[in-house]
Amino acid sequence: MKPTLQFRLSQHLTLTPQLQQSIRLLQLSTVELNQEIERLLIDNPILEREDGETDAAGTAPAAGTRDEPAAAGASSEAPQGNPERNEELPSDFAAPWRGAEDSSRDEDSDRGQTTPDLPTLRDHLNGELALTNLGTRDRALVGLLIDALDEHGYLTQSLEDIAALMSAEAQVNVEELAIALRHLQNFEPAGVGARAPGECLALQLRAMRERAPGADVDIALALAICEQHLDLLASRDYVRLKNLTGADDEALRAAQSLIRGLNPHPGAAFAGIEARYVIPDVVVRKVKGVWRASLNQEAMPRLRVNRLYAELASRPRGSGGNAMATQLQEARWLIKNVLQRFDTILRVSQAIVDRQRNFLEHGEVAMRPMVLREIAEVLGVHESTISRVTTQKYIATPRGTYELKYFFGSHVATDTGGAASSTAIRALIRQLVSAEDTKAPLSDSRIARILAEQGIVVARRTIAKYRESLQIPPVNQRKSL
Repeated sequence: MKPTLQFRLSQHLTLTPQLQQSIRLLQLSTVELNQEIERLLIDNPILEREDGETDAAGTAPAAGTRDEPAAAGASSEAPQGNPERNEELPSDFAAPWRGAEDSSRDEDSDRGQTTPDLPTLRDHLNGELALTNLGTRDRALVGLLIDALDEHGYLTQSLEDIAALMSAEAQVNVEELAIALRHLQNFEPAGVGARAPGECLALQLRAMRERAPGADVDIALALAICEQHLDLLASRDYVRLKNLTGADDEALRAAQSLIRGLNPHPGAAFAGIEARYVIPDVVVRKVKGVWRASLNQEAMPRLRVNRLYAELASRPRGSGGNAMATQLQEARWLIKNVLQRFDTILRVSQAIVDRQRNFLEHGEVAMRPMVLREIAEVLGVHESTISRVTTQKYIATPRGTYELKYFFGSHVATDTGGAASSTAIRALIRQLVSAEDTKAPLSDSRIARILAEQGIVVARRTIAKYRESLQIPPVNQRKSL
């Protein structure tokens, strides 16, 4: 076959490194953004954080000129942003990310108020074991059972399985382990060493009876329920409970209240739970009757180009200036992309606020249906951009702090030809359930009929789906005496 030359014209989309970085930064959360910036600060010596005390020579250009990077050797760059868009959190926001006083101004005091490490459940029980008068063998067997407990304080393995795991030389039998388990079940917290929830609650009731023998009647009924009829209490089958126990409504109500005050997870108090705080990217407040979104300045990283390295990068190539010029360009890209990220978040947030004014005024019941395409068409961007912006980005409102995705939801048609948001319907379901008569709670069908009377046509299975998403139990489990 004779070789030939052919010319073809084609078009294809190419993502530049700057655009790729811009897309990646847009989809990161605030925490992930700061982690990414910390990594880039280590890799690029030209990039640095602004300490907030710049002199005239090191002051960054205003946000209005951020699209034009400064020339090499000029003053340092920092994303100051528009002063009307980057504002401090208002003082009337009582939010978990900020206490009565600004913690960022007193870092030393925060270091001195760190929570001390709590002992684990195993350490606590071993400390109790050290104070007992048990013999060496019994002490070893109790320690063996302590090591077999799970994080909630339950013994999930049977005594037979534990005995089978021991070596033949130890000669451990089930009877010895049963005695050791009784010793363990006398330790604090009460209920530790139980093998089932009923046994855990029963152990706590027995310990309570020893401390308050005057309430023996109520405790006896509660103990009988925990040991024999806990499943009936969980399903709220009060008729069968009264028939099996012979108790009246008042006694059964007192026993139920007593059981509810117990702790089914005695080891949970020793579990290390790390508190996670949400830092909002945007703050919303009402200014002269208009709801206005502004960037949270505390969530914005302050970056700039180091002036000394910028001067070195301006040197002719061949003296090391080529590599530094590349790093200088990357630093400028990052600063510009960070500014563009927050500007996009602000634009999307303001568009959401403009369409959800009724929510800010009246709450969830006034939430209007909205989809990503609606905001994308208003701002002239793709839906994927709106999806990236609204994921793991948070907005602080007088009604609480929400993820931006929270304001989007499907719609349900109404009799008047309009539409109701699924969020508003969930709020109505929550209101109806909270105001119901607990002796005759509302079924899903009844809730659907009530909403239909208000002009919102919702199927029973949809009510059940929304109720489950709100973690509201079914009607039979909401019934009380």
